[in-house]
Formats: sequence, structure tokens, C-alpha cells
Amino acid sequence: MDDAGSSSPHLDPKEQSLAEAHTAPRAIVIHELVREEGEEGLVRPVAALAWSGLAAGMSMGFSFLTLALIRSALPDAPWTRLVDSAGYSLGFMIVILGRQQLFTETTVTAVLPLLLRRDAATLWAVLRFWTVVLIANLVGALIFALLIAHQGLFPDDVYRTFIKTGQEAVSGSFFPTMVRSVFAGWLIALMVWILPSARSARLFVILILTYVVALGRLSHTVAGTIDAAFLVFSGNGTLTEFFRGFLAPTLIGNTIGGVALVAMLNHAPLAVELQTEHSNRW
Repeated sequence: MDDAGSSSPHLDPKEQSLAEAHTAPRAIVIHELVREEGEEGLVRPVAALAWSGLAAGMSMGFSFLTLALIRSALPDAPWTRLVDSAGYSLGFMIVILGRQQLFTETTVTAVLPLLLRRDAATLWAVLRFWTVVLIANLVGALIFALLIAHQGLFPDDVYRTFIKTGQEAVSGSFFPTMVRSVFAGWLIALMVWILPSARSARLFVILILTYVVALGRLSHTVAGTIDAAFLVFSGNGTLTEFFRGFLAPTLIGNTIGGVALVAMLNHAPLAVELQTEHSNRW
């Protein structure tokens, strides 16, 4: 039924073309679109990856900033989270629509070429890609956190909200934070998987999935680094809290969510067909 209507004898060629244009692409088409994006990333120069990753890390700061600005204007009520979570989507919108490199996206795009070829050269390329993008993302996030850490830059109520949001990011114990991070990585990687077939609904897909990440306060490596680093730079947190309370469990969880629960599970149903085509091609 994937091509329903595109070959119907009851439609003229123009109507068949229209029906085909409105048909959702098959799973293998989505797989190959996402894989090709990963292939392009694996061969990009280190400098290009680093600059793009730095831009993404800084852009993600607007998720933290916008959420806090909305939150500071709302009363402390049970429904507050339903409203302020909408601000969290802004950074993701900038990064994704601006085609900047974000680590949690690359956990699915970069690993698909590796799952297809399964060789040392591709593994090395993936590790290089992830390392450069992750470091650049974190540096960009730290720069943004440092820029907004100076008291007086924003009103006192906003500054207090920055602190409260940062404290929430590092307040959980290791295992619960890691599990929440798995769900965050899962959702962000699913977003990457869905976007090729979303067409004009791309913005809606970004908004709704990142809204759920914020609503559940699911930990995201790059966005949450700004929250947690703000505490350190403002003198309200320690490096131990930053690394053990946030970065380590979040990085592990996001990677598991992206690689294991999206890339591998979506690749597995197509593995035989893809391996056959790849072998025939070579």
C-alpha cells in the first residue's frame, strides 16, 4: 500500500503523479536518506564539523534561555511546566533547520553507514565524527553558559530561574538521569528519522518531540550542559555536580537512545535487503 494510487487505472498520469507525491516513503527510502546524511558527515573536514558543531552548541543555549524567560514570568503552579516547555524547542529549531551538527542527531545518522559496512575504516570515521561534533557542541554550550552567567545581564527573577533550572539538571542520581537521557536520545533520534517524510510538517515534528523532552525534563547532553554549566560559572554548583550529576549519565543515555533504540532497531528490519544490495553493488 506504500504506492497506493500511483498506478491506479482509474487515475490519469497527472493524478497518479499527485497520488505518488502524497504517499509516505517506504522505510528503506527513509533509511537511505538518513544514511546519506551520515555519509556526508563522515567525509566532512574536521574544521567544517568543528565550526558547525560549535554553532549548534551555542544555538542550543536559546532553549535554556527561552524556557527560563517564559518560566520566570509564570506563577509557581502545577501547569507552569506545560507552558514553559514550549520555549525549549527554539534551540532545536535553529540547529535542525539551520543544518548545524548536533551530537544527538549524529548518533543515528553516522551509525547507519557503520551498520551497513561493518568495517574498521567506517568505525574510525564514525568515532572521529562523533568526537569532533561532541567536543564542539560542548564548547559552544559552555561559551553560551559563560556569557549569561554574569549577574545583572538579565533581571533578578530571570537569573533566579536560571539557577533553579540548572539545579534541576544536576539534582538526579546517576541511574535515573541516565534512563531519562535514554528517552531523550530516543526522541531526538526518532525526530531525525521522521523528518525526511514530514515534508511541510517538519516544524511541527521538531516542536512536538522537543516539547515532550522538555515536559518530561529528559536530559539532553548539549542543552543540559548549558543548564549545568551555568551553575558552575555563576558559583552555584561544582564541577563534580556537573560531570557526575549530569554530563556522564546523560552522554551515556543519549548515545544508547540514539544508537541502540533508533539506529539499530530501524536498521534491523532492512538489514538483509540492504546487505544484498550493498554486496551486489560491490
